[in-house]
Order: sequence, then C-alpha cells, then structure tokens
Amino acid sequence: MAATAPQPMDYAALQPDEAAARINGHTALRATPYRWPDPASLPRRQWLMGHWLLRGEVTAIIAPGGTGKSTIGNTIALCLASGQPLLGKPLHRGPQAVWIFNLEDGTDELERQLSAACAYHGIGPDDCGNRLHLDSGLVQPLCTASEDRDGFTLAEEVFAQLAATIRERSIATVIVDPFVSSHAVRESSNEAIDAIAKRWKRLAQETGCAVVLVHHTRKLGGREVTAEDGRGAVALRDAARVVLPLNPMGDKEAEELGIADPALRRSLVRIDTGKANRAPPDAATWIKLESQSLDNGDGLEPSDFVGVATLWEKPDVFHGLTTWHLYTVQQRLAAGDWRESVQAKDWVGHLVANVAGLSAETDKGRIKAIIRTWKRNGALAVEHRAINGRDVPFVIVGKPVDASEIGSRPHLATCGAESAEGAGADP
Repeated sequence: MAATAPQPMDYAALQPDEAAARINGHTALRATPYRWPDPASLPRRQWLMGHWLLRGEVTAIIAPGGTGKSTIGNTIALCLASGQPLLGKPLHRGPQAVWIFNLEDGTDELERQLSAACAYHGIGPDDCGNRLHLDSGLVQPLCTASEDRDGFTLAEEVFAQLAATIRERSIATVIVDPFVSSHAVRESSNEAIDAIAKRWKRLAQETGCAVVLVHHTRKLGGREVTAEDGRGAVALRDAARVVLPLNPMGDKEAEELGIADPALRRSLVRIDTGKANRAPPDAATWIKLESQSLDNGDGLEPSDFVGVATLWEKPDVFHGLTTWHLYTVQQRLAAGDWRESVQAKDWVGHLVANVAGLSAETDKGRIKAIIRTWKRNGALAVEHRAINGRDVPFVIVGKPVDASEIGSRPHLATCGAESAEGAGADP
C-alpha cells in the first residue's frame, strides 16, 4: 500500500494553546485581550523630581559645552539625596539614593564640585545619610558597548554589575555624564545607539530607577538647543521619555527681561522640557551658576572657587507698577513730546523712569521691557513725524487708561529703586 503524503497542518483548526506550541516548536505571538481595569486601580507613575525624573525611564539632558551640565547634575543629585527642592522641583517621594557616574573628571575634581555645591546650599552628611554616591570613570571605567568590524556588542556583564549595585544600594537615580564616554561605538550609528539607549531603559525598568544620560549637542551655529539637537544619532532622543535642553540666556531674552548686566546674563541657564511623553510640559526653569569658595587656601595660595547651580527666579519687570503708573505716563505723553529712540535726550524711557521711580541708566533694560510691553498691548503707540527732512518716531498714547480704573497713587517703595530722576514729582 502506497504511503500517504504528509498533509500541511491546519493551524486554524487547533485550539489556541495547541497552535501556539506547534509553530516551529516555539510559542507563537498572540494577541492579549484587553482586561478593562478600573482606572482608579492602576498604579501611579513614580515621579521622583518634578516631571524631570521618572522611575523606570530614561531622561536625557542635552546641552552645548560650558553650559553647566555637570554642575546642574550635581545639584539635582543633592536635591534627591537630601530631599530638599533646591531647584524648585518637588521631591514626590522624599529623599532618594542617587549615583553620579562622571566619566570625564578625576575623583579630586569631582569632590571639589560636589563639596562646593554642598557648601553653597548648606547640605551636610546628616541631610543625605548614605544616599549620595560618586564615582569617576577615570578610576572605575564604564563601557556599556563596543564595536568592531563585525558589528557592535552590548556589555551585558557591565549592565549586570550596574543592576546589582543599584539594587544593593537602593539607588533611585543614576546620572551618567557624559553619555558619549559610556560606550565605544560610533555616535552616528542609529542601530548601535538605539540598542544602548534601550538597554539603559531596560536597566531602569528592571531595577525601578531613573536613568539620566547627559549628552552634548551638535554644532548649532548660535541658535537655541532643542530636543532634536543631540549630537550623533537621534535614537537617544527617541528612547528617552524626558529630554531637558539647556540654553544659556541670549541677548534678546536678557533685553526682554530687563537684564543689562552682561556678567549676570552669562551666568543664567534655562532648562526646558523639550520632550515629556509622560507628563504635561513644565514651564522653563532658570538656573544661576554661582561661584563658591572651598576655603582650602593656605595663605600662600588662594582658595579654589567652583561653580554651583542654584534656582533663579525670572524677574517681573512690572513688579511694583500699577495702572496708576501707566495712566500717569499717558497723561505726560499727551502733554509733551517723547521720542522712541533710546539715544535721544528726550527718550520716552526718561519719562517712564521718572514716574516709576527707576533710573534710566541702571534700569534701562527693565524700562525698555516695560515700554515694549505697553506698545505690544496697545497702551502706547508710535507716530512718525518729519523733522528737518528726517523721519522721527515719537511715542504717543495708544488706548487711554480710564481714570476710574487707576485707584489711589501707590507708595514709591513699591516701585523698585528710589527715583534718580525725580519720581516723587506729582503728575
């Protein structure tokens, strides 16, 4: 009797479990029915610090060189270890253990930086307990992936050691600074960077910690940093759930905030939430880079000064000003001629300074910001006049303030500096 040829398996006729076990000898991919959980029963996301750090996720800090990435990272670490909101971000779960793994500087320099931050913020051992950890990649190298002619390889043993330490010390956040020094693959390789970034993410999920990868930007030609500007492959940005671009304050921004001091402007850094897939985007946070003495001089050599990061509150250019001030400026504008040009002797800024109790010299940036806002909202307008054959812009009243809205005259002390231009004069 002739043998019967084998017939193809009819998987559709099998029970699901039986079919799964028979496909190529492996468990087959299967669709999982949605279980319709009660929304109120779902666990909350485990935010550690504002909406910057999340357990089980990767945060990328992206900034050009010299912006204070490491300095800011040190203060983030102190916030976590001490449980104190030094940068204005709430510590949702109180003090947490943190591990700074800096791959560029030696131990002495890292200890100088962290000691300066502790001294500036008044943080001591009693505040942090055993929650603060610091390592140098020059002493204890960290290489999570390598590359040769056959491709790249993840260093699984390194990740296993990281995971063991994180669990042993109950570390909630690991800061790796900079990311480029933590691997030995081409930055432009999306395949390799994607694998490394996702392996960090898997480490975060396996251990329940937040991972912070500090990354450099590409050359930007002077423009602002965005979440898309990380150097090399875009895979790191895509894998991170939070991206924090750092930008030094620019000239235009300083002018809008009324900041005329160049040294102050250079010390200010803005942290934006460039990508926040797990929370609404936060408002920008401003950081001021201060200089802190270590008091380690010996009389022959001066003490070292080290940069530290502290929260900086953006000034309100209208602090102390009321509708009364605008009304008074408009009344005086209607009674005289005031030019728009800041170089003119009759610049309208002198009038604003007189009314507001400010100085047209030391408060020039703030006055320009006030005038710009009043023009933008229509309270002031510009009129062009022909004088000696030249077009000359004058500032005039736009939409007038109703006298019934101005209330009583405010006390001069609420207006800022005492007037250097006779602000006490009655309108």
